[in-house]
Amino acid sequence: MENKKLVEVKNLRTYFFVEATDKQITEHTENFDEKLNALYAGDKYLKGKVPAKAVDGVSFDIFEGEVLGIVGESGSGKSVTAYSITRLIPDPPGKIVGGEVIFKGKDLLKLSFDEMKDYRGKEIAMIFQEPMTSLNPVMKIGDQIIEVLLKHEKISKEEAFKKAVNMLEQVGIPAAEKRMKDYPHQFSGGMRQRVMIAMALSCHPALLIADEPTTALDVTIQAQIIELMLRLKKERKEAAILLITHNLGVVAETCDRVIVMYGGKIQEVADADSIFENPLHPYTEGLMSSLPDPDKPKQLLQAIPGIIPHILELPKGCKFATRCTKVFDKCWETEPDLIEKGKSHFVRCHLHG
Repeated sequence: MENKKLVEVKNLRTYFFVEATDKQITEHTENFDEKLNALYAGDKYLKGKVPAKAVDGVSFDIFEGEVLGIVGESGSGKSVTAYSITRLIPDPPGKIVGGEVIFKGKDLLKLSFDEMKDYRGKEIAMIFQEPMTSLNPVMKIGDQIIEVLLKHEKISKEEAFKKAVNMLEQVGIPAAEKRMKDYPHQFSGGMRQRVMIAMALSCHPALLIADEPTTALDVTIQAQIIELMLRLKKERKEAAILLITHNLGVVAETCDRVIVMYGGKIQEVADADSIFENPLHPYTEGLMSSLPDPDKPKQLLQAIPGIIPHILELPKGCKFATRCTKVFDKCWETEPDLIEKGKSHFVRCHLHG
């Protein structure tokens, strides 16, 4: 029996409005749809700016009980997708200009700011990529975790203190009760990341969004943190994890399905085994080729040629065309659709059209 959908993201579009040259303004505003024209007409801030399409028509589901991974290089739209789900896009310069995020039957994009605060921390929690900018530098670590618990759970301050200590112990903070009285600057980068993870997991959220959660941690602690996240997910039947990472090893070990993003769009999505054993998109193939093969220790790793183009200079057709070794004429002019090429295996590439 297939699990229920916990989250449905439908045609999500998140743009950042940036300063531009006259040529860029002409190129990027002449094909506006009705909604964007209305947005420009009603907001003086947007004059002289163009939309950088960080997330452009992204749709996917997250099912209860699953771990869904999103992979791709920096600038591909992974984190902006996560920030859009939690409604944490800074406005200005960013705006969610279209789409729906259905969580347990409610469209989060239609909620007020105060209504959304009731979801953050309790139902949807996020482990941020950079803990130093996420923790309050003038509040003790313990007070920050306790604040979350008191906001969302009907417990006393004493109970919240004990639970906060327990969470710090679970993420590997030595002398946890003593460290509750310390400030963020008294922790190393890895320790601050563990505090963020403890805070995010403290209320056992239905959806945990983990944005590079183990980047600052050593390999041993990485394994412990991933194990903790998975264990706490199992304790809440309908819980799911959206894992954003560059670490394909972590993806292979933990994810049920994988989304590959590039240029603000989904390029491929399939179960984890299919992605690793049978990648269809040239970009996914490039990512897989960059992994070391233990059976061939002396083999040189293959790099994807070039770099991601400036967001205002992405190709008209396939967004990967400037770096693809299999590119042909159609790729430059027409953007491929995301089509199904196997059971629940979707790819956006003219080679498979």
